[in-house]
Amino acid sequence: MDAPASHDQNADQVAYWNGPAGQRWADRQAAQDVLLKPVADLVVDRAKFTPGERVIDVGCGSGATAIAFARKVAPSGRVLGVDVSEPMLERARQAAPKELPIDFVLADATVYPFEPSSFDVLASRFGVMFFADPALSFANMRKALRPAGRLAFACWREPRENPFFMAPLAAAYKHVPKLPQQGPEDPGPFAFASEARVRRILGEAGFTGVEMEACPLLLDSAIGRGLDGAVQGALEIGPVSRALEGQPEELRKAAANSIREALTPFAKGDAVLLPASVWIVTARAS
Repeated sequence: MDAPASHDQNADQVAYWNGPAGQRWADRQAAQDVLLKPVADLVVDRAKFTPGERVIDVGCGSGATAIAFARKVAPSGRVLGVDVSEPMLERARQAAPKELPIDFVLADATVYPFEPSSFDVLASRFGVMFFADPALSFANMRKALRPAGRLAFACWREPRENPFFMAPLAAAYKHVPKLPQQGPEDPGPFAFASEARVRRILGEAGFTGVEMEACPLLLDSAIGRGLDGAVQGALEIGPVSRALEGQPEELRKAAANSIREALTPFAKGDAVLLPASVWIVTARAS
């Protein structure tokens, strides 16, 4: 499997997203695109793309956001989708309509030699929380922006604001040991939960006018497939999947039953609507 040139401190993330986990995310591309569309829509709205703009999609994954951004800047604009995961980029290249102005590159945005002062917008849906030294990463990306270029991204708020993650995980923890505790600044889904930390990182990287908008959501973890779909999704990817990895089948079944019980109160018809909350962060290059 190809892997990009990367900053030494990001090696673990590069290995993770090019291993079985990255392939699982790629395999769930269609489901994840539906699940996270409300978040992508928020980024598109707050980024205020206009035709003709050049956009970097950081951590573009399997391509849904790059496609959404490209529809806004086409036909004369262009989107560069950047990700460290070859399995996900392979899916992105397959999914992107040929007529849309999109390029994809396997790269670590911390060290990638972007063309200086050549992009209008830096945007991301959950692609910026995994850098070991995010101030360094954002400083490199800022150099790619034109003067007064814009930044718009989504990141998760605190775990307590996100039963979407924590409800199934708490149920799984009745049966298996908890995952190792992550430090508040370790790369991971909640690495940008702290408003103060995000403001500090972006300030150090040379951004100004930082705005952080708390956006509560209800995300359908079932994606219209009822409780069975919600439980299956929890088992396949994310923190529950990591907690159950390598566990005996009887424990996995017991955890699945507990997850079903925990999610039942959130079921409405074929949907399982779990509360979630994200920051939509906007700023300008100085």
